[in-house]
Amino acid sequence: MAYVYLKSSHSPKTHIRKNISQGQKRIIAIIFFSFGSILLLSVIAPIVQFQLEYSSKFGQMINPLSAAHYNRSGNILGDLTADYTQLSNWFVDTSVNQENILNSSESQQYEISIPTLKVSDAIVKIGSQDLKNNLIQYPQTALPGQVGSAVVFGHSVLPQFFNPKSYLTIFSTLYRLKTGDEILVKYDNIDYKYLVEEMYEVQPTDLSVLEQRFDGRYFTLVTCSPPGTYLRRLVIRARLADF
Repeated sequence: MAYVYLKSSHSPKTHIRKNISQGQKRIIAIIFFSFGSILLLSVIAPIVQFQLEYSSKFGQMINPLSAAHYNRSGNILGDLTADYTQLSNWFVDTSVNQENILNSSESQQYEISIPTLKVSDAIVKIGSQDLKNNLIQYPQTALPGQVGSAVVFGHSVLPQFFNPKSYLTIFSTLYRLKTGDEILVKYDNIDYKYLVEEMYEVQPTDLSVLEQRFDGRYFTLVTCSPPGTYLRRLVIRARLADF
C-alpha cells in the first residue's frame, strides 16, 4: 500500500493595521468639541439666565466702603480656592474672628421648611460651620420667634444639581422665592410661619446681613449668588406672620 504525505502550508498570521482616515479624525474631533461645548454651556447658561431673569429684580445694597477696603489685593471676590462648605470662609478679610464665633458652645438645632422649593424639615444648627451636614444659624442672632432676625446660611451650586435633601445644594433655587412665600420654622415645639418680604444682594464682605432689626421678628436666609459662584450673597428676609 502506498502512502502520500502532503505538507500543510501554514500562512503566517498577519496583523492588519487599520488606519484612521482624515474623515474619521474629523468626526471624532467634532464629537469631543460638541461634548465640551455642551458641558461649558450647561455651566454658563444657568448663570446667564439668573442674571437676565432674576438678578435685576433684587435690590442692590450699597456698601459705603471702597473696594480697596475689602482686602489688600482689592479683590472683592475673596479666595476662590477656599472651601465654601465651611461658613467661616464666607466672611472675606474681616477684622472679626468668625471661626471662633461659629465654633461656639451653642448646640441648639431646629427645622425649617420652604414649601415653594420643596425643602422639608431641613436641620438648622446654631454654633456650627460645616454646611455639608446642615444649615447654620449664625450665633448671636435672634432665635426663631424672638424680636430681631435669625440669620441662616446655606450652600448652593448650579441650579440643575438642586436636591432639596442635600445640604450641598439645598439653597440652589433660593432665588426663585417671591414676596409672600412661606418659610415654616419648628423651634422649641412651636411652629412659626414667616412670609418673604424682601430680597436683595450684597458683597461678600458686607456683614450688614447679621445686623439685628428690633422693629419686628424676622427670619433671614443667605446663600451665594449667582448659584454656583461666589460673586455676591443673596439675602432673603421674611417677617413673622400674625398668629
